[in-house]
Amino acid sequence: MSTKAFTLVPAIEREQLLGDRDRGLLECVECCGRNLYVGTSDCFVYHFLLEEKPSPGGSATFTATKQLHRHLGFKKAVSELRAASALSRLLVLCDGCISLVHMLSLEPVPSGARIKGATAFALNENPVSGDPFCVEVCIISVKRRTIQVFLVYEDRVQIVREVSTPEQPLAVAVDGHFLCLALTTQYIILNYSTGVAQDLFPFCSEERRPIVKRIGRQEFLLAGPGGLGMFATVAGISQRAPVRWSENVIGAAVCFPYVVALDDEFITVHSMLDQQQKQTLPFKEGHILQDFEGRVIVATSKGVYILVPLPLEKQIQDLLASRRVEEALVLAKGARRNIPKEKFQVMYRRILLQAGFIQFAQLQFLEAKELFRSGQLDVRELISLYPLLLPTSSSFTRSHPPLHEFADLNQLTQGDQDKVAKCKRFLMSYLNEVRSTEVANGYKEDIDTALLKLYAEADHDSLLDLLVTENFCLLPDSAAWLEKHKKYFALGLLYHYNHQDAAAVQLWVSIVNGDVQDPTRSDLYEYIVDFLTYSTDPGLVWRHADWVLQRSQEVGVQVFTRRPLDEQQGGFNPDDIISCLKKYPQALVKYLEHLVTDRRLQKEEYHTHLAVLYLDEVLQQRPCTPDKGAEVTETQAKLRRLLQESDLYRVHFLMDRTRGAGLPLESAILHGKLEQHEEALRILVHELADFPAAEDYCLWRSEGRDPSCRQRLFHLLLAVYLGPGPAAPERTVAAVDLLNRHTVEFDAAQVLQLLPGTWSVQLLRPFLTGAMRDSIHARRTTQVAVGLARSENLIYKYDKMKLKGSAIRLSDKKLCQMCHNPFLEPVFVRYPNGGLVHTHCAASRHTEPSSPSAGART
Repeated sequence: MSTKAFTLVPAIEREQLLGDRDRGLLECVECCGRNLYVGTSDCFVYHFLLEEKPSPGGSATFTATKQLHRHLGFKKAVSELRAASALSRLLVLCDGCISLVHMLSLEPVPSGARIKGATAFALNENPVSGDPFCVEVCIISVKRRTIQVFLVYEDRVQIVREVSTPEQPLAVAVDGHFLCLALTTQYIILNYSTGVAQDLFPFCSEERRPIVKRIGRQEFLLAGPGGLGMFATVAGISQRAPVRWSENVIGAAVCFPYVVALDDEFITVHSMLDQQQKQTLPFKEGHILQDFEGRVIVATSKGVYILVPLPLEKQIQDLLASRRVEEALVLAKGARRNIPKEKFQVMYRRILLQAGFIQFAQLQFLEAKELFRSGQLDVRELISLYPLLLPTSSSFTRSHPPLHEFADLNQLTQGDQDKVAKCKRFLMSYLNEVRSTEVANGYKEDIDTALLKLYAEADHDSLLDLLVTENFCLLPDSAAWLEKHKKYFALGLLYHYNHQDAAAVQLWVSIVNGDVQDPTRSDLYEYIVDFLTYSTDPGLVWRHADWVLQRSQEVGVQVFTRRPLDEQQGGFNPDDIISCLKKYPQALVKYLEHLVTDRRLQKEEYHTHLAVLYLDEVLQQRPCTPDKGAEVTETQAKLRRLLQESDLYRVHFLMDRTRGAGLPLESAILHGKLEQHEEALRILVHELADFPAAEDYCLWRSEGRDPSCRQRLFHLLLAVYLGPGPAAPERTVAAVDLLNRHTVEFDAAQVLQLLPGTWSVQLLRPFLTGAMRDSIHARRTTQVAVGLARSENLIYKYDKMKLKGSAIRLSDKKLCQMCHNPFLEPVFVRYPNGGLVHTHCAASRHTEPSSPSAGART
């Protein structure tokens, strides 16, 4: 697709150039600033002043004012013109001779300095001499296969180098020490300082005209084979892809980012960025195409024209208007080198955003997102396309000039609801990505409010995730939108996030009661209970306590039982809670269980109250006719466990409540708490005939006490078994089993005195065997202990005798090792190391003195 990159504008017409003369034809052109020079076939040089005038259409027009013209005195055409503005000289090649003339007067220099024997020449725009008062000129000499390098001053010339080439050179360009040459059969790079040559690629001079153009530092443009414009560096490599132009190209020039080529009929414009042909301009009879400091001039033999480039920004906007996003971005990137950095960054960001909206309009969402990210889009520009998504309080206004041409999403999609849905899904995804990045800084409220509206409208699961995490949704807009879409549970979460818990709970209660409909959570009642459980507002909990308990006592009581312990101290006194729960017996039981079992509060009132509630429920659950074989209910098991494990309830009070109630096991436990073991065992054995329970009772009541207590209880149980009463045979079997299983708990001698004489030894064999084994074990253990004690005593006696075996001499000259005073009486303390001290010194010191020194007196 074509791009309008240049406009062809006339600069000099034939009448203005030659007047009435018919013989002269335009042969060469040079432009330096406003100065335009033209060389003709009849050896004239013309000087014009160019004046550029901007036109309303954004292009420009040129007016050329003729200053003067001069004949050079030769009979042949002027072949080349080059201006050396630093010297105010114009170099003119005519008839194999390069003359120096003044740039303004066109007068030859007085010295008559010139370079003879040249067929073509080029100025070194990257000079190596370092002398500001000269220019470096490289010529193709009439000598066969020779290149010469000159220094040209204001009034003289100086040859500095002559270089031989492998073949006859046809065209030359120079950069520093490097020559780029078109030879007869190939292009080469030649370092004239070192003589090193680098072959580039073949070239046939018989088929086409060579082109060698320096386009930048150490880089050249060449006409290659197959109609290719090839780029080459002084290192002999190409860092750019070639452009394809006409096979019959006559001239080429570079006006970044374009390569302009001239053939017999057209001027073609090619991009250096993507190598595509961008523009074609009809231009017949052209034979000159050159660029001068960014100005491209083309000429026929009768006139001069200027290719005026359109501003890059306008080219880019034209491409964007044509939806050619990729080309616009490539061109924009390439414009970086021609625009100041800060201005480029602003321009490029805007272009990226425009491209992003174009891709967005074409539903290319991935590409649009990347462009928005790279261009640092103010995401409100995108949100504003969606009606009603921006909060009413937002102060946002769209960019001016606008980044796109759409009023809103409806215009963009032309009412296609499928496209609208896709655009909304994209915005959801994009807002979710950017809301936690720096892109959202400064307008997080707008982003989160828009995201909430999108989620609510689409019934998206992420709505709840947004509201239970940190967000900046504006309450007035968000609340109205959620209510509009009947998202009442989400509205409650919004109230909660904005510290309006009372409004949140009241709204949720309305949902549960059926006043409003919202199927978001089927377990909303449990959610409310959980919410109140962790609420730090006691007033809120108390206001809704009756409501949650009325719906379910077991679940509702959790607002008190599951509350964190640190919060139970403030505003939630257990006595107040118990008073509240009196209307809800099941909840009251659960709460007392929480106090007694979970929190282990050591308060008699709570333990007794819980036991009474258990007891009342057990009595209500009992059948009219007691059945000993009836299964124990869960409440009865809890009652028994409480009676056994707690020591805080009022035993006598409960004893009175159970008397005559047909609860023998509970009565036995209570008798045990009063240390009435005989009565408790009598109930278990005679009334219940529950012999395992009787044994368990003995173990329970002796737990944590000394062994004699356990032995006493087991003896008491054995006595009850052997005493008078019903079911004597069963009790006899139970007594034998008791003795055989718990042999270690009995004193065998006492047991033998209690046992009836009719019992056989075989019946009591396990008991007697165990008793004998224990007796023998005890006797042997005692014997071992006595033997060890005797051995230890013998060792002590030996040590004592050994200490008494050596004589100790004491005189009035012997000194105490502690106080160093003599002994006044034959009473002393001797340490194992032989040191002697006074008894009172030994009593006051606990450290052993050192042994007597060699010089001590005896």
